[in-house]
Amino acid sequence: MVVYSFLFFLLVFVLIGVSSSFKSKKSNSDYLLAGHDIPPWLAALSAIATNNSGYMFIGMIGYTYTSGLQSIWLMVGWIFGDLVMSFFVHKKLRLITESENLLSFGGVLSRWQKGTDFRRLRLLAGIITVVFLGVYAAAQFKAGSKALHVLFGWDYSTGAIIGSIIVFLYCLSGGLRASIWTDAAQSIVMIFAMSLLFYVGVSEVGGFSQYVAKLEAVSPGFLSVKPTGLAMDNFLGVFLFILGWIFGGFGVIGQPHIMIRFMTVDNPDSMTKTKIYYYSWYIAFYAVTIGVGLTARLILPEASSFDAELALPLMSQKMLPEILIGVVLAGIFSATMSTADSQILSCSAAFTRDILPKEKDTLLITKATTALVTIVALLIALYGSRNVFDLVLIAWSVLSAGFGPLMFVYAIGKKVSEINGILMIVNAVTVTILWREFGLGDSIYEVAPGMITGFLTYFIISKTKWNEIESTKSNI
Repeated sequence: MVVYSFLFFLLVFVLIGVSSSFKSKKSNSDYLLAGHDIPPWLAALSAIATNNSGYMFIGMIGYTYTSGLQSIWLMVGWIFGDLVMSFFVHKKLRLITESENLLSFGGVLSRWQKGTDFRRLRLLAGIITVVFLGVYAAAQFKAGSKALHVLFGWDYSTGAIIGSIIVFLYCLSGGLRASIWTDAAQSIVMIFAMSLLFYVGVSEVGGFSQYVAKLEAVSPGFLSVKPTGLAMDNFLGVFLFILGWIFGGFGVIGQPHIMIRFMTVDNPDSMTKTKIYYYSWYIAFYAVTIGVGLTARLILPEASSFDAELALPLMSQKMLPEILIGVVLAGIFSATMSTADSQILSCSAAFTRDILPKEKDTLLITKATTALVTIVALLIALYGSRNVFDLVLIAWSVLSAGFGPLMFVYAIGKKVSEINGILMIVNAVTVTILWREFGLGDSIYEVAPGMITGFLTYFIISKTKWNEIESTKSNI
């Protein structure tokens, strides 16, 4: 019954995606950007499903299970930072995308300023997108594999292979429109599955008052919001920890697979309505995720005997009837697919629009690239050694720090030369990677020093004669 329920929901998602092909206009514009005709509520639900991926179902629940209520700062920081940047970027991004007929994120970064076409910057952005969004997509396949391994005892490779085939099928048939349509259905299943499990979990331990009391007894400070395990256990350490996650939210504007949703909205004037849908759903989903992570610690108290990232599928297996286990598993799997498909399509856009010569940009080559990216992401998922949470944070950090500062500087109307834009990206990405590799993330999340480096690079170079010379060359 678990298998039947799971397969039923997967089939529904595939059929929704494939059905989008009936509205397809058989062009690159429709395949990569859904023809700019997506209504606000649909774009918002799609963005949420894309954002709330295997990271949320697997990584975030595992982190909450281990760390307790302090994980709430990831929610507060991330959503606050995301919201702040939305006031500067989202509507302008939608306007520039249509006016310049831009189909890739690298295209946006290279041609935002009227009359410019920074080809070297576009190539750099395309390479970074393909590499790190490919890794990000691999993390989604890995998350789905973990869930299927626990519930069905299947080999770890099975879930990744199934997920990659399904994602490719509906990406091939309808492109971004298929991704958005399935995202909306997946988003509803995701929040239903999480809410159901939270409700059943609270009931299982004797109601909400018993729930709180038992959580307090787990360990000292388990329900405390004060972050622990920081490099500096004082006010400055807490401030830097929270600031790091706010920068994580700022970095949403550097995520091609999320921002492309706002690029598809049918009317730029509908952006406020889109954001209301987006942030309302986002807050609800993040809150219930944290609730499920806390609940899992009561239902599965053997913290040292299993991988905390498997808490959700294990808890559903222990508490729910078989048909509902299938629903929860479909929620987990749909979360991974809703993000992976978006990332794979963004990689396809980057490869065909930003890396390949323009004359090679055909719909057939774009679809062939989609197949290639899917295969590469699958191989990373099968043979990569890092866990889901680490893979997501690495990819998110690099994309946020690399693209976020340049996008923000554009949005506030500042002029940027090509050399300045390239150095902003290179310096920010370098600092982000080194910050993480040297283990400095215990003091502040690496997105913050990375983005700050990008902003400082802009400020320093914009004050030099070198920038003036390069700007003149660009205009010529």
